[in-house]
Amino acid sequence: MEVLVYLIPIALGMGAIGLVAFLWTLKSGQYDDLDGAAQRILMEDDDRPLPDPEGDQAEADGPDDVHKS
Repeated sequence: MEVLVYLIPIALGMGAIGLVAFLWTLKSGQYDDLDGAAQRILMEDDDRPLPDPEGDQAEADGPDDVHKS
């Protein structure tokens, strides 16, 4: 029972830290746009890089002086 003298203030302190963190997220606007993330999932990205028309992969594969064994 003596341990409750330590556990109750620790639990209250952790609850207070959680409440402060929640209030901080409210103030910073974390929950302002609830539908935006759901809509962004459904939108197509048109900013993808275009495929290389020549199909040249030499630069992407690495240097030419690599010996194949």
